[in-house]
Amino acid sequence: MSTRNAKRKRSVSPAIRDVVANTSSSTLPLALDSPQKSKKLKLQTSYATNSPFPNFGHPTPSEALEVFNLLSRAHRAHDPVRKDPVTTNNSALTCGKVPNVIEALVGTILSQNTSGKNCSRAKSGLDAAFGRNNFAAIAAAPRADVVDAIRSGGLANKKAATIQNILGSIKERHGDYSLQHLGAMEQGKRMTDDEIMKELISYDGVGPKTASCVLLFCLGRDSFAVDTHVYRLSKVLGWVPDKADRILTQAHLDLRIPDELKYGLHVLMITHGRVCKGCKKAGSGESCILKTYLKGRLSQSEIEVEEKIEAVKILEDAH
Repeated sequence: MSTRNAKRKRSVSPAIRDVVANTSSSTLPLALDSPQKSKKLKLQTSYATNSPFPNFGHPTPSEALEVFNLLSRAHRAHDPVRKDPVTTNNSALTCGKVPNVIEALVGTILSQNTSGKNCSRAKSGLDAAFGRNNFAAIAAAPRADVVDAIRSGGLANKKAATIQNILGSIKERHGDYSLQHLGAMEQGKRMTDDEIMKELISYDGVGPKTASCVLLFCLGRDSFAVDTHVYRLSKVLGWVPDKADRILTQAHLDLRIPDELKYGLHVLMITHGRVCKGCKKAGSGESCILKTYLKGRLSQSEIEVEEKIEAVKILEDAH
């Protein structure tokens, strides 16, 4: 048990090290409090308009559409059409599909590394303990009280610290517990996707995937978030080079996936990744529509497909 829980320190993406070495800090719009913030912001600046793999031509728009159509037919019960966020949603269970930006951010943090059921309970526990969106109370509460409120979601100590630190930073920066300016639509106030990403990832504990989820589900922007399932399937499909980590995969795919497919394809790839047993492990013997696609449309042999799945599984286990 102790071996399982002793997690290795995550290494910094090689691209982040390269970007930090070659980007002037004068390009950053926000004050930086830590080296990690600087690394995240410089990475965003470097790859906002240029892929980390400029010579890698996949996926093409037609390839992305093919996979979207395949998964749409396979998972008809999961509607890939975007709907407006509503206040009745549980922001953890829906990856931030609520109108309040901070609530969306908190919900997305609670959804990390746990099941939908457990993160939903954690958000409900937080609301019951402090009142829904009573961010001042959460920020001022003893850390132990926040931990108790969200314990059912797992990693409660880490998530409680992240949430309270973010709330403190928002209050210090803006004078209030609000990020609603990120969703402003008025002329002269509407922020670009890149500007929103930079503000969100400037907060400690908010990475590109979490920020992308807030853009996609809360703010209605076209952003392609890459979680564990999307990352694994992207590797199996050959949409990114073998050396790509999750951060670089998101940077690449956000530029390659057509905007009109980003929401639906993200939802469908997560759905498929959760329920399909055929592409989770090589030699499973289970059917998988994506394996059939790779063998048919792309003329890959069954051995090639299974080797790709095995290679991705080995990479996942190593991290």
